[in-house]
Amino acid sequence: MIKSKELNRCLHKTGCADAEAVRGRRRGSKTGNPAGKSIVAALIMGLSLSVTACGDHEKGVANPDTTQTSFAIMGGQSALSPGYTDNVVLKDLQTDTGILIDWTTMSESLAEQVNIRIAGEELPDAFIGVGFSNYDISRYGDDGTFIDLTPYLTEEYMPNLSKILEENPDIRSAITMDDGYIYGLPAGERMGTAGIGAAEDYSIYSVPQFSMINKAWLDELGLSVPTTLEELHTALKAFKDNDMSAKYYGNAAGSTIPMSTGFDEWCWGQNIFYAGFGFTNWPNDVCKDLVLRDDGTVEFICVSDAYREAVTYFHDWYAEGLMDPEMFSQTDSQLISKCSQGYVGVATWWYIEEVMGDYAGDYVFLPVLDGPDGTHNVTVRTGGGINSGNLNITKACKSPANLLKFFDRWYDPEIVMQLQYGPIGVYFTDQDENGVWQSISDEESREKYGKGSGELKGEYEVFGPKLILSDYYQTTFRMEDRAIERLTDLYDYWMPYVDSTATYPVDCVYTSRELDDIDWYKASFESAVAEQEGLWLKNGGPTDEEWESYIKHLRDKCGMDKLLKVYQAAYDRYAGVENDE
Repeated sequence: MIKSKELNRCLHKTGCADAEAVRGRRRGSKTGNPAGKSIVAALIMGLSLSVTACGDHEKGVANPDTTQTSFAIMGGQSALSPGYTDNVVLKDLQTDTGILIDWTTMSESLAEQVNIRIAGEELPDAFIGVGFSNYDISRYGDDGTFIDLTPYLTEEYMPNLSKILEENPDIRSAITMDDGYIYGLPAGERMGTAGIGAAEDYSIYSVPQFSMINKAWLDELGLSVPTTLEELHTALKAFKDNDMSAKYYGNAAGSTIPMSTGFDEWCWGQNIFYAGFGFTNWPNDVCKDLVLRDDGTVEFICVSDAYREAVTYFHDWYAEGLMDPEMFSQTDSQLISKCSQGYVGVATWWYIEEVMGDYAGDYVFLPVLDGPDGTHNVTVRTGGGINSGNLNITKACKSPANLLKFFDRWYDPEIVMQLQYGPIGVYFTDQDENGVWQSISDEESREKYGKGSGELKGEYEVFGPKLILSDYYQTTFRMEDRAIERLTDLYDYWMPYVDSTATYPVDCVYTSRELDDIDWYKASFESAVAEQEGLWLKNGGPTDEEWESYIKHLRDKCGMDKLLKVYQAAYDRYAGVENDE
């Protein structure tokens, strides 16, 4: 009998529409729809004779052929890029490796053109910069469209990349599909505190929200910068009662907004204030509602007692008019507009200057505030992650070893620096006393090239398997000033408030069955949690009865237990934990 995993893979080969129909019937059978059983049974009968064809490709063995030296590559490019044919960095790499590339790249209609080529079996030797999802990578790896790269990730074939994978086993985990094979080279940017010379490396996304307060208003009122939620409540009430926007800046009477944020937004939501209850979460993204415990178990914050206490507590602030009633609907542009006009006492954003404009000098960062019982923990998050959908070699390639020799050069720090930003002599102008390359300033770029440094970067940037590690910013090229500022603030100001640095990895790989469960339940779970959180903040609650009903709804209607099982299993595989299920 065909196992569930094998059936999923064979369903992919029946075509997207048919596969979706079958998955729908299969889901229907869970709710008593007999049609699901009959269609799956028919498919099992029809496919049982051909199951070996659903993945009967030799894997794990390197192709010894080295006769091919000219390759056709199709993929994406920046909208500002003139194409890759005359890119000086790529031309030099081809000369150095004895490889010739025929580039077909585009900034528009890429997905459509890629699908046409794959469906018509008119494959290039490789796809670059497409950004295939893990779902697509597994699918095309299963049916042989993408070849297994595992046997080439060795010192013999790819010395630069194999060294990185040896030193960073988590990167190998992130690009290994659920069948144990690797169908694409790793890509990602790990901008972290190691890039500013810190002893420990924390991702720039570790604490997504920085909170700030108008210290000029505090000074005028004789108040200190708050260190607890209770003290912040006192300050917000004083801002409102004294109408500080009108009193201090001369704005219209009644214009003061004590605190304004978005609702569950990544860098500008209210969630940083939940740290006073031991967590920060973003339930509009189910992965960011997960918390990884130190023992490796995964939990949803949104069903914890701490979460219930937090939404109950902040309802009182909302009811008192201390939280912006437009927080549930406003855009980030609307928030910035309010802040830059001097209306807002407290807000959240990465940079004070960016959100507060001309009033930025009056603001300081708030510390992470103690809650009612003295708790002040921020849940560490990650962003970006590592993916393997930006360089995938197809079965049309006769000599993968030769092509991979070319791409191994991309994993040299000084090469990837130029592929990301631009060539030495153009974007990178000189080196400091430690040999670290310095980028061209915006003013210099305009004087020399008639365009800003950002536009210059867009013209030279190459899409593809670029892997930038944190230490490159110390050893190879200087980080951008704004990133240095943010990472310095993160390390010096925010990380001391983190009790546990355990983080659920965003680049876990899921099986096709797990992806089905995520696809089926994730959106309804996120919607239910966010909707209820908003109602509780506005209207108060939850009562014991409401809380029990909420959890029952998440479990019975939104697949909470199934989702938790999926995320736990994916993490266990990522971490190399044995799982008998």
